[in-house]
Amino acid sequence: MRIALFQPEIAGNVGAILRLGACLGTSIDIIEPTGFTWSEKALARSGMDYADVVDVHRHADWAAFEQQVPGRIVLLTTRGGVRLDEAVFHANDVLLMGSEGSGVPDAVHARAELAVRIPLAEGMRSLNIAVATGIALSEALRQTGGWPA
Repeated sequence: MRIALFQPEIAGNVGAILRLGACLGTSIDIIEPTGFTWSEKALARSGMDYADVVDVHRHADWAAFEQQVPGRIVLLTTRGGVRLDEAVFHANDVLLMGSEGSGVPDAVHARAELAVRIPLAEGMRSLNIAVATGIALSEALRQTGGWPA
């Protein structure tokens, strides 16, 4: 199981997701460009001290990521056709999260083997990306028996 972040814009969200990956033993792919400078100072400022603990792979762009993606791409999106509680996950899935402001382009959306949405209360638009990642990863790990021992 992996988490991939498509052109993330907010360092604090990435920091929270890196911490999630470190604590749950899940690798993280960062698909650039990012909306912030990836530097020691930026990492420290956004609380990403977990960057040294988590297995992080940075990719120059979508094409570079796509060439090495190890499993099925599962896109978490408000446009997803499958509810999270009805989705079936595999142990080698890559949970792809879109950019905070714009999600993913249509071509990336079309490339996903599965597009999943987290059901929300009536009138609610979306969750914070770090919260959504935690919810989706939790369900995927539950289904695949991937929780740390």
